[in-house]
Amino acid sequence: MRARRPGVGERGRPHLLATLTAAAPHQRTRGRSGPGLLVTRDDVRLPVREGREGNLVLLVVDASGSMAARQRLRETKTAVLSLLLDAYQRRDKVGLVTFRGRTATVALPPTSSVEAGAARLRHLEAGGRTPLAEGLLAAGEVLRVERLKDPARRPLLVVVTDGRATSGGGAVARSLQAAHVLRSTGVAAVVVDCEDRGPGRVALGLAGDLATALGAEHLDLGAVAASSLTRAVRERTLPARGAA
Repeated sequence: MRARRPGVGERGRPHLLATLTAAAPHQRTRGRSGPGLLVTRDDVRLPVREGREGNLVLLVVDASGSMAARQRLRETKTAVLSLLLDAYQRRDKVGLVTFRGRTATVALPPTSSVEAGAARLRHLEAGGRTPLAEGLLAAGEVLRVERLKDPARRPLLVVVTDGRATSGGGAVARSLQAAHVLRSTGVAAVVVDCEDRGPGRVALGLAGDLATALGAEHLDLGAVAASSLTRAVRERTLPARGAA
């Protein structure tokens, strides 16, 4: 886009034209009379580039037997495919981690392909206990690998849960510990709270506690709907600069 002077101690590949242009007016005062230019450290300019990086949206969804899991997974699948439809234009990648029983599964490795998403999400299973800590740790590993592949991509972690954790000893404490580990990476995160607050139900507020531990925004959507989930993601991601 343009060139700038480097900061103190900053290094980088110089912007050649801008560096030569800065040096050219000073050749006579520097005693240069022959061909070529005499370039000094003060002439060096570095390029300022326009970023074209996209987002990495990683959804982490409770697929256990609680919270009407089958309906939630159907809505999440619709939301993922909707996000993938415009992923190419936005230069985004979308991934999905589900957790149920005792383990977490990378149901959809981050991709921008609608075809790949549809094929991987065709058969999502629900049921069992709630290994929330394992889901968060699996998400952290996906984010770590993607960060190595493309450090410029902006990650957004979206955790769809009521905050309950029921798999293994000290499940809730382990989930909060996993959330603290993720928070230390600095990832932007949203906890979509889908706790059932129907008649006769006692609200535990565990998703809010998880959001606090994760350093995340706490978004109470009630029953998960594809439209509201998709809108929540799009409102919290930025189009790549320079995208049409």
